[in-house]
Amino acid sequence: MARISYFLTPLAALLLLSSCKVVGPNYQRPAAPVPPAFKEAPPDGWKEAAPSDATLKGKWWELYNDPDLNALEEQVAISNQNVLQAAAQFREARESIRIARSALFPAVTTAPAISTSRAASTSGRSAGETNSFSIPFDFSYQVDLWGSLHRGVQAAVDTAQASAAQLENIRLLYQSDLAIDYFLLHGTDGDMDLLERNVKSYDEYLTLTKNRFAGGVATGGDVAQAQTQLETTRAQLIDLGIARAQYEHAIAILTGKPPAALSIPRKLLSIPPPPIPVAVPTALLERRPDIAAAERTMEAANEQVGIATAALYPSLNLSVAAGLQGTSLLNLFTWPARFWSVGPAVSQTLYDAGKRRAQVRLEESAFDATVAGYRQTVLTAFQQVEDSLSALRILEQEAKAVDDAVRAAEQSLTISTAQYKAGTATYLQVITAQTFALQNERSAVDVLTRRLNSSVLLIEAMGGGWDSSLLPSRRDLGAGGK
Repeated sequence: MARISYFLTPLAALLLLSSCKVVGPNYQRPAAPVPPAFKEAPPDGWKEAAPSDATLKGKWWELYNDPDLNALEEQVAISNQNVLQAAAQFREARESIRIARSALFPAVTTAPAISTSRAASTSGRSAGETNSFSIPFDFSYQVDLWGSLHRGVQAAVDTAQASAAQLENIRLLYQSDLAIDYFLLHGTDGDMDLLERNVKSYDEYLTLTKNRFAGGVATGGDVAQAQTQLETTRAQLIDLGIARAQYEHAIAILTGKPPAALSIPRKLLSIPPPPIPVAVPTALLERRPDIAAAERTMEAANEQVGIATAALYPSLNLSVAAGLQGTSLLNLFTWPARFWSVGPAVSQTLYDAGKRRAQVRLEESAFDATVAGYRQTVLTAFQQVEDSLSALRILEQEAKAVDDAVRAAEQSLTISTAQYKAGTATYLQVITAQTFALQNERSAVDVLTRRLNSSVLLIEAMGGGWDSSLLPSRRDLGAGGK
């Protein structure tokens, strides 16, 4: 029984010390500057959403009711190489938890050995060979006296949660990039359609002017002006092909395909952006994955402060060695062949020229840096929401003004054309009216595209429907607990 107690003593010590004091600061989320309300009001008609509807739900791009956009967006999460890279990095962080958690448990090793030895002969007598067989088992355990090992696990959990949030943020960024490129692509389609119609119209004006010149009514200068207007517009139409091709190529890459594998048919934008549910500012802290990643990074940095603090105190290691040893396989598994040893070891650094305390201050400074980064991320988030809200509100007003300008320009062109045909106006007046009409029509297309893209940026700024409750828990990550 006395011998058995030698084995039980370190195990009992292990149980008694498993709840030792945890040194270092306990984590509390630092305060961030959160306004009571957004400064910028949403566009007209967006204020009527009920509080229960003030969240983005499901796949946010479905708000635009565009099946082609939906199909492209579905490819981002499963085919975009940057998203897949972030997913792999999250898996790395998750495995790091298992590595850190393994330090909480004892390590058991074995190294079976067989050796044969022969001693030197003396006095003319030959020495025989001696065989040795051993099956040792070594048990070692570092007692977490000051909580550094548990803090290491928690830091790994925090890092994995930050990586999960970063994955969601990257997915959101590329989904919003695709939507923006998609609307820019079809906004370019709108410009091309407009220029094609104007090229056809200007060609008819050129024919009219040539006929009037042949009849002696118009001048050669009128013909040259009509020809210039036509060719200038045709050149602008050709140039738009570059932008359209580049947007299409960008969308292909975002969906994980080479540009040659994707062709998007032309389509005209006609529907203004849908109302986007805007939550209160405090909710933004829970709905932005980049804010969640910064917050998790703060807690991981706080755990590093605790780990550095624990290094100032002594460490305790328990070790047990046992096994079997004999000169033959026949006596190897007998009771006399057993051997064992038990012993704890306490270690403490007596002098290191201030290295450990400097390490504590280093980790404290690193934590302060993460706090500043977190608060800056929060401020940037509010800026992005405010920018998008103001852009949507102002662009809505601009759209109404541009629509009025388009109607006025069309009326001016109609009047100038009639006067030119009647001989009461010069062709310069017609060209001026054509130029204003084309400029305002292109402005209308551009404003609609910008409104749609601003709505995408607002969705991105609001977190795209994500919530911090979707972060994997300790249990989900294999670290135990909740």
